[in-house]
Amino acid sequence: MSAAIEILMNGLFLGGLYALFGLGLSLIFGVMRIANIAHGELAIAGALALFTLSSGWPFSPLLLMPLVCAGAFVFGWLLQTQLLNRVLSPDPMPALLVTFGLSVVMQNAMVGLYGANSRSIDLGAVKTANLTIAGQTIGWLPLGIFLLSLSLFGGLHLVLRKTRLGRAVRATSDDAETVALFAIRRRRIFAIAMAVSAACAALAGMLLASRSSITPFSGAERLLIAFEVIVIGGLGSIWASYLGGIALALVHVVGFYFDPASGLLFGHLLLLVFLLIRPQGLAGKVVTR
Repeated sequence: MSAAIEILMNGLFLGGLYALFGLGLSLIFGVMRIANIAHGELAIAGALALFTLSSGWPFSPLLLMPLVCAGAFVFGWLLQTQLLNRVLSPDPMPALLVTFGLSVVMQNAMVGLYGANSRSIDLGAVKTANLTIAGQTIGWLPLGIFLLSLSLFGGLHLVLRKTRLGRAVRATSDDAETVALFAIRRRRIFAIAMAVSAACAALAGMLLASRSSITPFSGAERLLIAFEVIVIGGLGSIWASYLGGIALALVHVVGFYFDPASGLLFGHLLLLVFLLIRPQGLAGKVVTR
């Protein structure tokens, strides 16, 4: 019973991080109908940027995370306005190829700057601090990441549902051509979505590097997890990504518990099952033509 509770809690905590990886990718695909292949590299670049800042400045990495997120937000805005908006068309292939090329360039740039060695962000005592609830030892860092992820999803939900900007984003997601008739600048909405997506990716990368280690090659694995999260969760709601993250993480934790050598395989099998049986995901809508 104790092992089952431990697995459940570990799955929930890891699921919050997975959901954060999927959130940015889901937002971009939902608004622009393109897949950002450089999403994983954006996450790793955020983590490496925090590593550089924390090495040179006498501040806690926790205090520097908002600064990195702000930089990623600006990078995402410029990426969309200066590059991706130029290639957007009904054919998603040009944008897909541009993000693929960006992924390759970013990975090689990170290898050139940081080398291929693995790194992690040192949060000091926070990394090993824990508390005990009902006989279960819980790490403060995984718990904090879970609560932060939950807060971000809740905040983004309120923005999308309760603000004028959020209604414009949802309308653009539904029909980007029609919203132009109502004086909504869809390319500006695209830029906002990409900026938020890049900031979420950078935050997820920093939190990942705080829990474990990364290399400049870790982006591909993070991109795969983000894809699996949005496929399992489904499109149509940001909470679908949260459900997908929790489900994938639980499968990974259970898989690693029974077979440490094949834990990730069970996540890939879950993805395959959903593609065959429920391609709209846990909370997605069935699209008919």
